[in-house]
Amino acid sequence: MREEEKRSSQDKSKNSFFKKRWVYPTVYIASAAIILTGVLWYQNSGTENIDQSEYKATDMPGKKINDQPAVEVNRAMENFVMPVVNEDDAVIQMGFYDNDGDAAEQEAALVFYDNTYHPNTGLDIASKDGKEFDVIASLSGTVTNVMEDAVLGNVIEIEHDKGIVTQYQSVKDYEVKVGDEVEQGQVIAKSGTSLINEKAGNHVHFEIRKDNVPVNPHEFFNKPLSALQDANVIEEKASSDADAGKSEDAVEEDVEGSSEEDAEGTTPAEDKPAEGGSDKKDEDKDAGEDKDKDSSTDSDTSTNS
Repeated sequence: MREEEKRSSQDKSKNSFFKKRWVYPTVYIASAAIILTGVLWYQNSGTENIDQSEYKATDMPGKKINDQPAVEVNRAMENFVMPVVNEDDAVIQMGFYDNDGDAAEQEAALVFYDNTYHPNTGLDIASKDGKEFDVIASLSGTVTNVMEDAVLGNVIEIEHDKGIVTQYQSVKDYEVKVGDEVEQGQVIAKSGTSLINEKAGNHVHFEIRKDNVPVNPHEFFNKPLSALQDANVIEEKASSDADAGKSEDAVEEDVEGSSEEDAEGTTPAEDKPAEGGSDKKDEDKDAGEDKDKDSSTDSDTSTNS
């Protein structure tokens, strides 16, 4: 009897305990905490032995190594600059041959070498005092060519984008090699001389090319690479005879020929009839007729005799 009463009292106390409002929320919270703790422990136990140094850029989804490297972004933001340390100390010895320029500018941009005229495909830059100077990279890029050439005075070529390069001719003591990554403003060589343009003295011949077509550097100085990327560059054939590489004698002959053509309506002297030629002819004709008459009179006189 007592045992039954004891069990009954215990059941009542349990029921009264679970009837309290805070019991069930407490149980739920405790259960959630236990489950969350178990999940975190499981995750940490699975990554304890992983060396974080093993992670690479290629492990990132959608990321490829060398995919649009930062240097390309920097190049796109840079502006082309003159390949000299101090532009104020530089002077342009010879400008770019522009097919659309006037005759005087075109004539000033012709290089005479080996008895032939050649259009200047870049800028010939020298220092005002005529001394050698440091040649710098006009834009960041990759060195793709370093060539010794006595005629051009050695050549360095730097690629900045697909098909877009800068060339530095008439240089010496170069400080770069093929494959080097250079930054804008970095010294790459010293100015020098060349056989093709000895008249320029100590200088650097600077070119900007897109798809191997030279463009006027003056049009792109202080402009970004994107300006040249968007430019529609068309290779034009030089219109002048000098552009076509004629010899000096041929050019002089053309000048003489053009002078003769300018004298419109002029007939060579040997083709002109002499003044009074028609009157002289008439006089000779009259003299012949008089002579015939005299001969006929003499004949009649002798016959009558």
